[in-house]
Amino acid sequence: MATFVLVHGGGHGAWCWDRLAPLLRAEGHEVHMPVLKGVGERFGELTADVGLSTHVDDVAELIERENLRDVILVGHSYGCMVITGVAGSVPGRIMELVFLDGPHPRDGEALEHASPGMREVLEPQMREVDGVELCLFPTEETMHVYGIRKPADVAWAKQHLTPHPWKCFIEPLQLKDEAGMRAIPRTSIDCIESGNRRDPEMNARAKAADRCWEIDTGHDLMISEPRATADMLLRVAAEPLRQRAGSA
Repeated sequence: MATFVLVHGGGHGAWCWDRLAPLLRAEGHEVHMPVLKGVGERFGELTADVGLSTHVDDVAELIERENLRDVILVGHSYGCMVITGVAGSVPGRIMELVFLDGPHPRDGEALEHASPGMREVLEPQMREVDGVELCLFPTEETMHVYGIRKPADVAWAKQHLTPHPWKCFIEPLQLKDEAGMRAIPRTSIDCIESGNRRDPEMNARAKAADRCWEIDTGHDLMISEPRATADMLLRVAAEPLRQRAGSA
């Protein structure tokens, strides 16, 4: 059975996988859902120092502490920045990277540069709280960006969404082992509704992944289409692009 590590995006937390994770576990797979420091269920741990490197180090530490191997490392949105950094830190433990409607960054790039126009969308609602510049406050406009439309889904998300530190989006990605990260197969699962907002360069990088699939839904696919998303992740597990360690 496969080992999944699911990394949430900006303003989210482990809660956002609540509909998807049971579908993977029902097939016998191991699922880990780390919460990024200062966000979601760990919003109370927010400090001015929290940035992209904090989250990369935390997830890499989890993988090493739990001695996880042959990991299918899944990132959603900003989480794609995190999993790329993690793959550069512990490449030997990662079997495949899965990008859920997010950027495919290169070394030295920040999310702000990987997603042109993001500042224009987020800046009007940004504000400083206790010395930390925050964005992605859970407003109706944010729900639109996330593609969450069903009233029940909106109510559920608003109960759990938190603001996100802006530093995470402007801190450049620093890959410790770029060659090791580039050797890991990539699957890109993109949301059709996000297509008109996606940067052409990022879209081209997504299309260049080893596998590129689409789901006809909004950005938060694990909330709006958990079954379809889980089925694609199960396919990744069933059809690995390289052998698991020790399987030869």
